[in-house]
Amino acid sequence: MFVHIVNFWLKADLSADDRQQFVAGVQSLGAIEGVTVFNVGTPADTDRPVIDRSYDYNLLTVFNDKAGHDAYQIDPIHLKFVEECKHLWDRVLIYDAETI
Repeated sequence: MFVHIVNFWLKADLSADDRQQFVAGVQSLGAIEGVTVFNVGTPADTDRPVIDRSYDYNLLTVFNDKAGHDAYQIDPIHLKFVEECKHLWDRVLIYDAETI
């Protein structure tokens, strides 16, 4: 199993329409072939010292293997999302993990 986690920090001055554009774009990624688990969320209402709640949105995708992830990265839906939405974020932090 290959897990791909992406945290997004959006620009502070975005309009409601800009935010909706981002949400629609990131949700479109769930249609990419090879994604076995898909979730888009916002920080949970938890408060412990080890929790980072500074991001705006979190994307979780799971693939059967690294090959599925690699195909996702070059899929036209993913490329369109990046091209149309990259101007909306200030920061992106990615964690990739493989099952041991």
